[in-house]
Amino acid sequence: MTTASAELAARIRKSFQRQTMMQSLGAEITGISPGSVTLRAPLSPAFAQQQGHGHAAVTFALGDSAAGYSALSMMAPDHEVVTAEIKINLLSPASGEALIATGHVIKPGRRLFVVRADVHAEANGSLRPVAVLMGTMVPVDA
Repeated sequence: MTTASAELAARIRKSFQRQTMMQSLGAEITGISPGSVTLRAPLSPAFAQQQGHGHAAVTFALGDSAAGYSALSMMAPDHEVVTAEIKINLLSPASGEALIATGHVIKPGRRLFVVRADVHAEANGSLRPVAVLMGTMVPVDA
């Protein structure tokens, strides 16, 4: 790992540790590279909807955070990130052992970052698409 990539990872992890929502979900960072961040959270019965699947709010929160951190990975070190808008397309129920969300920067900018997140359910060693999110992130002073 290069010094730059180690500094980037440390910066993303430090910000992530302050996210109490992600802590509540048991989420962890599983991948960081410039323009891409992957998060994983167990599908807990505590966050199920009435049919036993993971609630869409969990899918949204994980995808939003993955997309946001992908944008942060390309921002200046003196910035943080907030979501300006984000849309979700739910593709299938969130069922299995965990959700995995990978955020990607589509277009970085000075004031706006266009991002995408793909959320998959992990079940018995295989992945199934659950949702796609598209949005815009804004850099803010840290």
